Amino acid sequence: MPQEVRCEPSIAVLLPCYNEELTIAEVVRRFRETLPSAQIYVYDNNSKDLTALRARAAGAIVVREARQGKGNVVRRMFADIDADIYLMADGDGTYAPEDAPQLINTLLTERSDMVVGTRRGVTDDAGRTGHAFGNRIFNSLYKRLFGTDFTDIFSGYRVFTRRFVKSFPAVSGGFEIETEMSVHASQLKLPVSEIALDYGRRPEGSSSKLSTYRDGAKILWMFAMLVKETQPLRFFGAFSVFFLGASLFLMAPVLIEFVETGLVPRMPTWVLSVALLLLSMLAAVTGLILDSVSRGRAEQKRIFYLSMPSGRVERRERAGEPETLKTPHGKTPRAA
Repeated sequence: MPQEVRCEPSIAVLLPCYNEELTIAEVVRRFRETLPSAQIYVYDNNSKDLTALRARAAGAIVVREARQGKGNVVRRMFADIDADIYLMADGDGTYAPEDAPQLINTLLTERSDMVVGTRRGVTDDAGRTGHAFGNRIFNSLYKRLFGTDFTDIFSGYRVFTRRFVKSFPAVSGGFEIETEMSVHASQLKLPVSEIALDYGRRPEGSSSKLSTYRDGAKILWMFAMLVKETQPLRFFGAFSVFFLGASLFLMAPVLIEFVETGLVPRMPTWVLSVALLLLSMLAAVTGLILDSVSRGRAEQKRIFYLSMPSGRVERRERAGEPETLKTPHGKTPRAA
């Protein structure tokens, strides 16, 4: 009888960084202690301090990404790195590396494609009340537009399967990347999970890279673009209803006057109302056509996702080995 060969899933820890010299060494060290078998990658996004040097000294594999923006870094990481399990966090120390085994075990035991570590103390981050208010608004908007799969779409602490990473298009260039990840999972109806984790504060001297208004506007624009791409009937239908309402508002007095007098004295208003009516019809037809195109694209994305190899984790499960990850002390963390 051939001897059974068992192999652990390969884990890649991904840390996109920009000017995090105060915290990156400690973050890398804690991840190495928590996940001793994992490869730790730090992608330096044009830092002007000693982020890359301190990450390399702490034992991480350091790569430079010249295109500025977290989305550009994530796209590069997902393209470059091959692993069975991908764990993404920030290099600022706000996410606890000690929570990583819990996230990975949830990914394995619940057979999810993405697990999100939702942030319990996000409203205390650096005292930025604008960020907290924006989080609530955008999370509520997400639920109305894309579904109730997520309660914290901006969390940067996530674990993915290889299937998710290699099927994710990663179009965004900045902090909108987490929103795009969430929409990708919601559109393809991928199995996802959430775990509530503590969210730490930045150390003194470290500042957030988020801009409340600039990044908020980018995220709002990304919402609009994602609705257009994934729900074109809803997107163009809204324009159709708007143009139709404006057309009827302008057309009604002219029609009433025509019925009463047989004259159309306000010809420019009538021409404008008819033009708006035509625009309404055009938007409705565009939405119907693009809705069929969007459904076809979603089916193709789903087929491509299913064509990706399932990975060694599932082969290990079929061989009879339980899907759990042990900490360095040999204990499996309890789920929250």
